[in-house]
Amino acid sequence: MKPLKAELMLFVVTIFWGSSYLFMKMGLGTLGEFNLIALRFGLAFILAALLFHKRLRKVDTRTLKYGALLGFLLLGVFTCITFGLKTTTTSNAGFLVALTVIFVPMIDVLVFRKKVAPPQAFGTILAIAGIGLLTLNSSLRIQPGDFLCILSAVFYAVQILLTGKAVKTCDSLSIGILQLGFAGGYALVLSALFETPSLPSSTSGWIAILALGLFCSACGFILQPIAQKYTTPTRTGLIFSMEPVFAALFGYWFVGEKLSMQGYTGAALVLLGIAFSELLGKAHFAPGAFRLHKKRRANL
Repeated sequence: MKPLKAELMLFVVTIFWGSSYLFMKMGLGTLGEFNLIALRFGLAFILAALLFHKRLRKVDTRTLKYGALLGFLLLGVFTCITFGLKTTTTSNAGFLVALTVIFVPMIDVLVFRKKVAPPQAFGTILAIAGIGLLTLNSSLRIQPGDFLCILSAVFYAVQILLTGKAVKTCDSLSIGILQLGFAGGYALVLSALFETPSLPSSTSGWIAILALGLFCSACGFILQPIAQKYTTPTRTGLIFSMEPVFAALFGYWFVGEKLSMQGYTGAALVLLGIAFSELLGKAHFAPGAFRLHKKRRANL
């Protein structure tokens, strides 16, 4: 495959991920939060398992355990996002969840005592300033939905670092597929406990579930690792940094969401912070964590 074709594939995947926030908000109109997560990841798991069933036959106990743990973290990520979307916009959600790129090196520094590169430190400062402009109102209070989306980025960062450890001894594709199944299974149990599990009752609900399960999760998970083999990590990071921009565009085109001038300034600072950490500081990332950030984004 030529690099240009691979990068076009990654661009399409990034569009899928950017649209996922809008589809999640659509789905929440007729489905409970845990019900939505269960249907989304259940559908993605079934499709991925059918395509890679031969690989799953070789799964051992260690891989199964990592899949269960990572699926739990994935549930945390999307529980925060789906509940957060009830009180924040798709635009804000996209930019705030993208802060995962910032939190990965931050956790590396705080927990594992690794040194932070100057571009990462500067990128973190820019991103924090952007968060303030995006989320704080005139009374300096943050909306619950914005806080949950930031928390989801923290969950994602922990999952990335744990996955970096897991793939050293386990098959990465099998872990990726299993975590989809476990996340869907956990969500189904929670839906049974706190909601009434059901299928979508409207056309918009079905569109949301099919788009999230087939395109944003299953197709993104399958196409991303294939395409990334034929381009560089730097160019991949640059393409993926456009995800929150697409989230904002979909919110504007389909539901008329607009940011204030303060919000646009904050969004620009978040993107600049991501660019500094992702592109200029990538050489200082733990190699496994950097690669796995790209892979884990395929679950959105």
